[in-house]
Amino acid sequence: MLTDPIADMLTRIRNANKAMHDTTEMPTSRMKEEIARLLKEEGYIKGYHVEKGESYDELVIELKFGRNRERVLTDLRRISKPGRRVYARKDRLPRVLGGMGTAIMSTSTGLVTSRMAQERGVGGEVVCFIW
Repeated sequence: MLTDPIADMLTRIRNANKAMHDTTEMPTSRMKEEIARLLKEEGYIKGYHVEKGESYDELVIELKFGRNRERVLTDLRRISKPGRRVYARKDRLPRVLGGMGTAIMSTSTGLVTSRMAQERGVGGEVVCFIW
């Protein structure tokens, strides 16, 4: 059975966050790097970098916690899956927790948040929800 690499990434971040780890690592891809970039821009993670490996490069994500070690990330959920793709038109973009969360979308201009998609007036595939 083939696994979904994006769902795998979100699961690794979710598990590391629940276990209060400072970092998590996974095999990298351009899509995963873009998701990490958006997570950093939205303030959900401290940072990320790519480490060169022998057989494959590894994406290392530094998780972010509050002052008293409370979690910044509550949950990540994969929406569009390989078995069932979910698309949103430009006039029906998703809102996560009434605007408190973030939806990451794959558009013709690359990976963007739903807020950026609304500003640009584009729709696309809803990759995941983060809050």
